Amino acid sequence: MKTLAIVVTYNRKKLLQECIKSLKNQKNAKLDILIIDNASTDGTEELISKKYSDIIYINTGSNLGGAGGFNYGLKKAFELKKQYDFLWIMDDDTIPDDNVLSEFLSYAKKDHNFGFLTPKTLWTDNSFCLMNIQTDLHGKLINENTQNFTKVSKATFVSCFLNSKAVLEVGLPIKEFFIWGDDTEYTFRISDKFSCYYINSCKVTHKMANNNSASITTDVPERIDRYIYSYRNRFYIAKKRGFLKIIRYHLSIIKSFLQIIIKSKNFKWKRISTICKGYRQGISFNPAIEYINQQ
Repeated sequence: MKTLAIVVTYNRKKLLQECIKSLKNQKNAKLDILIIDNASTDGTEELISKKYSDIIYINTGSNLGGAGGFNYGLKKAFELKKQYDFLWIMDDDTIPDDNVLSEFLSYAKKDHNFGFLTPKTLWTDNSFCLMNIQTDLHGKLINENTQNFTKVSKATFVSCFLNSKAVLEVGLPIKEFFIWGDDTEYTFRISDKFSCYYINSCKVTHKMANNNSASITTDVPERIDRYIYSYRNRFYIAKKRGFLKIIRYHLSIIKSFLQIIIKSKNFKWKRISTICKGYRQGISFNPAIEYINQQ
């Protein structure tokens, strides 16, 4: 069984080296590594060319965001014509323990028809990483008591082990999402058609700067504008998931407004107007799903 690790990176050369080291240290399993560089300007390309001759490196030429980067990487994986059975996607600040790949492959030998596998994802202090908590089939968040091989409906791209069969059937992540929600939409799309599992016998560390869930209520002013993507993309997902999800989405907007009014210390109007911009864009936002050309 052949595996390709796909790492999307952007201007985080030091973290990328840690990620690569952890991939090369995987025990009892071999894999190829593909780096998708969203046009970094910190010397990433020079680093890869000088230090890692065995790694496949592709510079996208522009910043495609996480969504565009993973779309690009998965497409390139099939263009390599190496018939990879599994595609292990992750961000450049993901550090897998050295048994993760072998645990994934051990399960894959038992079940060739899963959609994706997702590990225990922790922050640097070994607490659950709040940005990456998976959801089981009943909508319950994964926690320390969740059993191994629990079926899940949603995961993130911080170490998601994809079955190539699933990618061929459901298509690629939606590149137009740019950031936020692309992994939610994509893993929902896969779990709608395939059984997908949480593997708690292995873990990865997500080296985020802090272990906080992103919130427009409290985020720093220079990051407010990016929440347009969040509210736009969440509207798209809600429309695809049904009427009840649409109602919940609208309720979440009302909740966000109230939290901003009560809790935000500055830029209240900018935060509220950003949500409104994302909402308005979400009304007509309906990008097409792209599929792998197998010819």
